[in-house]
Amino acid sequence: MVDAELVVEAERSAPRAARHWVMRAVADAGIGGSTNQVVELLTGELVANAVVHGPPDRAVTVRVRIDGLAVRVLVSDAGGGVPVVEHPEPTAPSGRGLALVEALSSDWGTVSRADGKTVWFEVVADD
Repeated sequence: MVDAELVVEAERSAPRAARHWVMRAVADAGIGGSTNQVVELLTGELVANAVVHGPPDRAVTVRVRIDGLAVRVLVSDAGGGVPVVEHPEPTAPSGRGLALVEALSSDWGTVSRADGKTVWFEVVADD
């Protein structure tokens, strides 16, 4: 079982730092291939959303929990509101992050907290 946490500043480099950190944690747990790549992509999407939609002067917390073949990533920020899956026009420059999370994860959701929100996803690796 792995349960680790990373705190990053809400800045442009945060998604990349979080992706690499989560990718290493997942690989160190012996999970590779497409599962590792999906976890990396979805982590970057959630952290990017936290940076864009959360307060700019507050940190973003990324937690990874690995239990057997299940990888759960939780991204928390101090922003309010509930994230909504959008289906933008093909030419729109953004708005696809949660649609990717919905399509590629085994499960996902949001939790409202007094101090912000947490958006999480889970991916179950193939044997």
